[in-house]
Amino acid sequence: MPLAQQLEAMLFVASKPLAVKRMAKIVEAKENDVTEALEKLVQKYDRSSGVVLLRNNDEWQLVANAEMKVITEKFVKAEVSGELTRPQLETLTVISYCGPITKPELEQLRGVNCGLILRNLLIRGLVREADGDGLLPVYEVTMDYIRHLGLTSLDELPEYAELHNHSFVTQALEVRE
Repeated sequence: MPLAQQLEAMLFVASKPLAVKRMAKIVEAKENDVTEALEKLVQKYDRSSGVVLLRNNDEWQLVANAEMKVITEKFVKAEVSGELTRPQLETLTVISYCGPITKPELEQLRGVNCGLILRNLLIRGLVREADGDGLLPVYEVTMDYIRHLGLTSLDELPEYAELHNHSFVTQALEVRE
């Protein structure tokens, strides 16, 4: 698979700046080769595209074109102001009872892709991304979420201790260790 495609896919799903060194490690390539491939992607995502590839020193990020500000703000406002969907509520429940949890672990438990749902929950401030032990970030609920539920701790959730340590969940998440 071409290096540029691998980097493009990685930047798309990351939704945050990535350092060349980190990308090179993940795709098992030389940093110079990664930088060259990224420079080629800059040409692909020029100002006439809805997305652009930004560079800040050694970090790169795929973002919405600044000229699309009106439509992106309109979309984000609609996403944030609406009620939570059933999949968002299910995802929040899994993160509440099983977090901190990586995206692949969450998807394994739910059985569906959770990328868009996580992004929406992050925008709403209900979950946050934290550094995990490995390459992947982990997701956990925010203090705002706990406060919104009227709790002082997740331990106050119904059957939290039992479900947080349930054998099915423990087995499903053993891959992380």
